[in-house]
Amino acid sequence: MPKLLLNLRNVPDDESDEVRALLDDNGIEFYETLPSRWGISHGGIWAARDEDAARAERLLADYQHTRRERARAEHAAAVRAGTAETFATLLRREPLRVLLAVLGILAALALVALVPVLLWR
Repeated sequence: MPKLLLNLRNVPDDESDEVRALLDDNGIEFYETLPSRWGISHGGIWAARDEDAARAERLLADYQHTRRERARAEHAAAVRAGTAETFATLLRREPLRVLLAVLGILAALALVALVPVLLWR
């Protein structure tokens, strides 16, 4: 029975390419499912054979650990260099988006606060 190795929801292209290369390099047969037309499923990478699934999961766990450490090191270097994204840089770059997000949060809080009061009447 096929085993899902990687759900492609919110996975950057470079990561999915690296996972494909990792599986190819280790001789693990896999196939991909495409995202659905309406966004219900985002596709995935599946192990084709049961006997490869456990080895593929171990390889992916090692890969994810390495990628996580690399991303943390890159972020720490960006913080030290002063190039890491902060709220202030986001506000300067996209003020309308930040304003709309804040208004949405305030509207949600108002609904949470007012709906119970209105329902008790």
